[in-house]
Order: sequence, then structure tokens, then C-alpha cells
Amino acid sequence: MEGPNNKKTASPPEHNNNNFRESSEKSSSSTSQRKFLLGESQKRFISGEKHVAKRSFSERFGLYTGEQLPGFKVTFHLTQTVIQAILPWVILWGGYGFLISLLNYYGSISKVNTDIKAIPNIVICLNIVLSLLLIFRTNTAHDRFWEARKLWGGMINTVRNLARRICIVIKEREPEDRTEKEAILRLVVAFAVAMKLHLRRQPVNSELASLMSSSKYYTLQDVNHPPLKIAYWIGDYFQHQHERQCVDILELNALHQLLDEMVNLLGGCERILKTPVPLVYTITLKMLLTIYFLLLPWELVSGLTWWTGPILAFLSCILLSIDEIGAEIEEPFGEDPNDLPLDAICKTMLRNIDDLYPCCQSVR
Repeated sequence: MEGPNNKKTASPPEHNNNNFRESSEKSSSSTSQRKFLLGESQKRFISGEKHVAKRSFSERFGLYTGEQLPGFKVTFHLTQTVIQAILPWVILWGGYGFLISLLNYYGSISKVNTDIKAIPNIVICLNIVLSLLLIFRTNTAHDRFWEARKLWGGMINTVRNLARRICIVIKEREPEDRTEKEAILRLVVAFAVAMKLHLRRQPVNSELASLMSSSKYYTLQDVNHPPLKIAYWIGDYFQHQHERQCVDILELNALHQLLDEMVNLLGGCERILKTPVPLVYTITLKMLLTIYFLLLPWELVSGLTWWTGPILAFLSCILLSIDEIGAEIEEPFGEDPNDLPLDAICKTMLRNIDDLYPCCQSVR
């Protein structure tokens, strides 16, 4: 006989159903978690692709200049002026390297290297000196470029602030006041455009004709400093509105401070324009590069033989490119592809004014 403790008890069906439901819920929750993690990973991958696209040449160039070009066109656009400037010299030094290889083929170089044993030491010293000078040249040019960009960034902010104050604080007592205010707002942009032309040493052109009256446009053509004349017109308008009691003295002072800041930014750009990198550094760098390229193939020809010309052309391309890039960006106000996009900056300010003035009209 079996005791009561030896009897096997069967599980109730409700307990089995609960276990089944719990296991199914766990499996469904794990499946949903896997789907969620997979979706998140796909989102991160897509967002990573977007970030990579934003770092591409075409995207960065578009943000910088407003032009949308494919990557290879951006590369060609930015390097074409550098290549055009250095290509004749690269060909010259490549031909000189071939001439040294030809002399080495006829046995003339070995005698010279035997007699002049200081050439390797001279080449090593020139390597060090040229590295330091090229670093100095590049850093100095970039500092000038970045300082100019900060000044023009300050100009954008000052134009926006001045236009906003003109719209808000100057009262319109007569219907003609609105037309006059719109003309002054466009004169604020005309100051930036005239500043761009002044820094590029270009005469007054049709870019300014659409931003002012014909009488003012013809007056600017006979003025030595058009931006300063435009600043005078804007300041005269502020003073006239104060005399008409359309603006109080505190706001008048604030408006004049913003106008003075625009003139100060112009002066900062003129300082960069009229104070180039000392020519003695440029002359010294050119002389040392010439001496370096004259001596280098005598050192290389014994090991490279007929490859001396191509290798010398390649090295000259690298060093002359660095020098030419520094020469381009040290004067950042021109129209070279590597200069500041002043046309795009001026168009940005004009769009800002066009967007701001209708809001000003709706408020009034």
C-alpha cells in the first residue's frame, strides 16, 4: 500500500495555461525588443549617412557659398587657380630633373658629387628651413583669412540689428515716411555692397543702382570712398528723424552706435587689405625654394636615375601649392575661388532686409 505522501498529484489545467501565457508574453516582448533595437540601429545608420553627407565637399561648399556643385566640380573649382599658377614652374623643374638624369647617364654627376660633398647637408638644412617658413606662411595667411571672415560676420549681424531698430523705433507720421524708411533700409545693404567693391578696388557698378536712387548712384561715381558716403546719408537720415521727433535721443544714440560699428568693421577690413605679409618673407621663401629645387636632383639622381624628373616635379607641385594657397588666402577679399564668398554674403543681407521690411509694414 502506498502512503498518502507517495501519491502523485497532477497539475491543475489553470496553472498550465498561465505558464503558457507567460512564456508567450515573454517571447512576444523579446521579439518586440529585437524589432525596436533593429529599428533604432537602422535610424542611427541613416542619421550617420546624413552626417557623412554633410561633411562632403559639395555640402560644405554649398553651405559656404550657396552654390550646389558635385564633389569633383568643387575640387576642380577650388584648385584650378592654384594649378594654373604653379603648372609652368612644375614643368620647368620636371625638365630640370630630366636634364640632371641625362647628365648622370653620361657620367658627369658622379664627378660633381665626389667633389662637392656638402650637397646632402645643404639639402637637409633647407628641408628644415623651408618647413618652418611654409608653416609660418600658411598660419599667417589663415589668420588673415579668418580675421576677415569674422569682420564680415560682424557686418551681417550689425546690418540685421540696425535694420531691425530702424523698423521698430523710427515712427511713421506720414505716408511718405514708409517709402523713405524702405530706401534707408536698402542703403544699409548698399553700404555692405559698396564695402565689397571698395575692398576689391572695383568702381561703383550696377549692383548699387538697384539699392538707391539714381541721384545718389551718380553721386557715388564721383566719390573716392563710397561706403563712407553711404554711412553719411544713413546718419543724416537718423538726425533728420530726431529733429522731426520720430525717434528719441536714446534710440538715436543706439542707431549711431550701430552705424559706427559698421564703419569700424570697414576699417578692420581695410587694415587687412593695406597691410600685406611683409614682402621679405615672400622673397626669402621664393629664393630658398629655388635653391632647394636646384640642389635636390643632384642628391636624388644617384638612386632614382630617370625618375628624378617626375619626382622633382611632384615635390615642386606640393611645395609650390602650399605657397600659392597661402598667397591666395592672405588677401581674402578678391574673386578667386578660395577667397571669401562676399557676393553670397551680400545677397544674404539683402534677403534678410527683404524678409524684415514686410514684417515692419504689418506691425505698423
